[in-house]
Parts: sequence; C-alpha cells; structure tokens
Amino acid sequence: MPEAIQSFENFKLNKQLLNAVEDSGYTKPTPIQEKAIPLTLAGHDVLGIAQTGTGKTAAYVLPILMKIKYAQGSHPRVLILAPTRELVMQIEEAVITFGKYTDLRFVSLYGGLGPKTQIENIQAGVDIIISTPGRFLDLYKKGELFTKEIKTMVLDEADKMLDMGFMPQIRSILEIIPTKRQNLLFSATFGPKVDKFSQEFLEFPERVEVAPQATTAETIHQVKYEVPNIKTKINLLEHLLIDETLNRIIVFTKSRKNAESVYSYLERKKLGEIRVIHANKGQNTRINSMEDFKAGTVRILVATDVAARGLDISMVSHVINFDVPLIYEDYVHRIGRTGRAENDGIAITFVNPAEIYHFGKIEEIIRMQVPVVQIPSEVSVPDTPFEEKQAYERELDNQKKKENPDFKGGFHEKKARPKPNPFQKEKKRGNKNSKAKKNRNQMKTKGKWKNK
Repeated sequence: MPEAIQSFENFKLNKQLLNAVEDSGYTKPTPIQEKAIPLTLAGHDVLGIAQTGTGKTAAYVLPILMKIKYAQGSHPRVLILAPTRELVMQIEEAVITFGKYTDLRFVSLYGGLGPKTQIENIQAGVDIIISTPGRFLDLYKKGELFTKEIKTMVLDEADKMLDMGFMPQIRSILEIIPTKRQNLLFSATFGPKVDKFSQEFLEFPERVEVAPQATTAETIHQVKYEVPNIKTKINLLEHLLIDETLNRIIVFTKSRKNAESVYSYLERKKLGEIRVIHANKGQNTRINSMEDFKAGTVRILVATDVAARGLDISMVSHVINFDVPLIYEDYVHRIGRTGRAENDGIAITFVNPAEIYHFGKIEEIIRMQVPVVQIPSEVSVPDTPFEEKQAYERELDNQKKKENPDFKGGFHEKKARPKPNPFQKEKKRGNKNSKAKKNRNQMKTKGKWKNK
C-alpha cells in the first residue's frame, strides 16, 4: 500500500470507529494495519503474516466493524475463530474497544464455563461470534447456532490452531457455513501446514507480511543463560527477581508441574505478588489472575504455553523462559508478550544441557544468535545430581539419533540388570523349608526305631 496512509482517517472509516480509535490512544496505523485494512474493506481474502504485538487484531476487527456497520437480524454475520480462551477474550476486548460507539452485538464462546449464558446471549441476537472451534461446534450441534448468514470468517493464530490439532473441527465448521464468504487468515509463522491450509481455505488471497515469518520484534532484547541443572535455574531466577526494576514479569515453564513448583518456591521467597495459570486452573481463576496482572497488582505471572498467546498486556517488562519450549514457534509468541506497542522489553531464557539442541533450532527459525550471558558469581551453582545428569545424557542421545539414525548412543550397550523374581525366592525358600522338614521327620523316625 502507498506510504501516504499515515492516519486512520485515510481508511475512510466511519465517525463511530474513528472516535473509538482516538479514545484507545492509537495515533497512526501499524504496518500490518496499513496493509490489511484496505484489502479487507475491498472484500479480498487476506493472508496476514505478522508477529505478535504488531496490532493484527485491530487489522481485521476495524474493517469488519466498518463492513457490517450496525446490528441487523438475529443471526451471526461474522465468525472469528481462535485457538484458546485467552485469545478469544483478547479479541473480545478489541471488539468492545473499537465497537463502543456502535450497536453491534457480539458473543464470545469458549469452554471452561457452562454454555447456558452463552446460549442466552446468542438467542438475544448476535452479529459477531468469537469462538474456539470446539465450543462453536458444541453449540451448533445443540441447534443454538444458525450459520447461513455468515459472510466473513477469520482464523486468528492459524499456526497454533493447526499445532493444537483443530484441523478436523475447522473442516467441520467449513462444511456448515456458506461457501460464498470473505476469508481472513492471520498467523505469526508460515510453515508447511499453514501454507497447505491457506491454499484450501483462501480464494485468490492477498498476502501481507510485515516482517519475515517467525522473526521477533526489534524492541525485544534477548539473552540466554546456559545453566547446568534445574536447581541453578531456580537460584538464578530468584537472583534476577530480587532486582525491583523487573516490575512486571511473566515466567514461562514447559509443564503444569514445573509451573506449580516455580510458583510455590517464589511465593515462599516473598518476591512480590505472584499468580500461576495453566490448563488445570479454573476459568475464573485464570481470568482473575490475568486481570490482576494487567492492573499491576501482581508482579509475577508464572504460566505454561496456554498463556503464550492471548495475553495483550502492553507493559510487561520481562519474559523469562524457565524452560525452552519444545514447539519452537512458541518461543516467538512467549517473548512477544513483552516489547509490545513499541515499548522496550527483555526476554531471558535458561538453557540446560539437554535444551541447547532445541534452542539452536529456535535460533535457526528466528534467524539470529541470541547472546550468552554469564551466570552472576553471586548465584549458587550446585553439582548436578546423578539422576538428572543421566536424564540429560539420554535426551542428548535421543537428539543425536534424530539427526543421525545410525547413532547408537551412550546407553545402547548397557543392559538393564534383570529384576529379581520374588516368586522364585519364595520357591527357593520353600525348598529349604521342605528339606529341613524332611530331615526332622527322618530324625524322629530314627529315634522311634531306636526306642523300639
């Protein structure tokens, strides 16, 4: 698009939307908005490749609000699909923000809550549905959704949607909505899966890409620490969090177990208000934790990758990857929680010996070498326990086998010592007992003969 577009007025949005944009603090469109909004308003199918924190939600919400303009009828005309509850809630906030001066009606659908209220809101009349694929299909099968009037469909975070295995649900949804519609697909990365799906989903799309796929924002300063074991990770994390200039931090872990362990440890150390969110936490707990974090009353948020997307918080000062993500693209989304809205941010990653391989793959994807920072001398670095060291060795062997199928590994010749058979022991013990019993009987018999 021409560089002349420097303000939202150039998009010819109506006054209600322009007033809402002004209220929200936007002064000029971001690059993805500059490119995507005119194409969407013109009715094209759009394939948008943009990293998180670039304003891509507004890039499709604004033109959609402009196109449908006002409340009409009882059934949805727009369907926006997102992979997680958190992202649905983020999109909902954007619709509320930019649609505040319109009478447009929307309903957000996601699991973790009973469907009763959601069904009541649908029955009251709706223009825009924002939903996860599973909950949308559930309510459709209950007969609560009429889809014949849907004219626009958006797939946000398409790469994550496919990684999470939503392809069957998406295919089912495509079968029950009109084939004549406008399609918008947005993704932070453009791997083979997304490429293949875009060819099926989009019709002669206009591709807009504001940065090379899977690159990280320039406002994020990235560093990594190479740490020998998990105890050192804990000690290093505590050392970093003692610094009060780290005022709003997200700590990412690879599992719910690690998240709970890190949360419990930090809570005992009294380093500030802290919350933890992961898939096992109830929906209300997760919502309240994120709201408190956004409000600034919580300093530290410990999270699994369930929160890597969908957290639209502009003032996160630091992201700390306690564990390296095994889905490499998730690294981009994790650190994208900081450095948003042109603010500076810092992303710190702890890398243990078994994670060096995975982080190397991440560096290939983001096309940069993340600098190594030495562990401060004040941080205690204990010896790695034997069991943990063995686990790293096995993981390293597995990584080498992936690269070279002929690699035998350091453990291939070691045969496990056979476990003793408890029944065999009992049998032997039983044999001894029966022999002793036999000897006693013989002695008694001999004694009787002597008496005779």
